[in-house]
Amino acid sequence: MASDEVKLRLVSESELGVLEELVQDPEAVGSFQWFGWTDPGVWRRRWAENRLLGDDRGQLAVAVGEEFHGFVGWRRVETVQRSYYWNIGIQLLPGSRGRGIGTRAQVLLVDYLFGYSPVVRVEADTETGNLAEQRALEKAGFTREGVLRSVTFRDGRWRDGVRYSVLREEADARRASAGG
Repeated sequence: MASDEVKLRLVSESELGVLEELVQDPEAVGSFQWFGWTDPGVWRRRWAENRLLGDDRGQLAVAVGEEFHGFVGWRRVETVQRSYYWNIGIQLLPGSRGRGIGTRAQVLLVDYLFGYSPVVRVEADTETGNLAEQRALEKAGFTREGVLRSVTFRDGRWRDGVRYSVLREEADARRASAGG
């Protein structure tokens, strides 16, 4: 799989079942993303409302060719009046992990968010034990900012998280050095 084959696109209605299973199945979602069962109809309602693209949040499919591999998402975080940044996340199908698809998808999402919104910052969080995601974020150009103590409740206990960010100027420099 060449990294340039990875693309982001709208989630199709036919993919909603896979997306729902991905977030409702503890085995599929993986140990760092399983927070218990949630409303299984939320994806279909949001898709019917706005095709998963709102002003304050959105999700896009991660695909290689036409094959669905998971999704990326972002949500608006307001800092002060009229000032905000995006916080992003990713969820891939189990067989799609560890192949560079997630790293490339996160680069594409960062470029999309900087290209179509005036933000200066995109951030991502993961648990301290999720070393694979930390490596992926660093490969995607994110800088580790620090540890957030007891920020996530999962599997009966509070867990520490790690915050990463990339600034617009850093993404611009990455694109310029890559010739794009």
